[in-house]
Amino acid sequence: MLSQLETPMTRRYWQRVGGTLLEEYLVVPRSPGVARRLIDAVVIVDGDRRIASMGERISLDGHDLIVVQTKSYRLGMYLMGQALFSRVLIEDRFTPKSIRTVALCAADDAVLRPIAERFGIEVVVDELVTWPAKPRSTSAPT
Repeated sequence: MLSQLETPMTRRYWQRVGGTLLEEYLVVPRSPGVARRLIDAVVIVDGDRRIASMGERISLDGHDLIVVQTKSYRLGMYLMGQALFSRVLIEDRFTPKSIRTVALCAADDAVLRPIAERFGIEVVVDELVTWPAKPRSTSAPT
């Protein structure tokens, strides 16, 4: 399901980098004993400049990829974990030419950014998001 706050952030980022945008990319399908795993976005950098239709299956093998996890709040450990493990799931299931990992958020964190970078996660702050973002029904993880 696309998010009212996070989808526009992801699309703004994609407009800057170009390529083919795969939203809510199903990297692990549900099966007995296995939960379904979605990645907020995969950008095929060397693909046509377009948004792929939901459920459209495009091979990721041999392409330059950007894996994007998006949260409409400050950089936190939850987002960092999602970004890291999304990259690992792609690496384990495909053979991309290259892969970048982006944690897209509404505000930076001076303590966590260097740790994210140490693990190869690029932190991108969407300056157009009003921070603090309007919370959902529960408070956002930190």
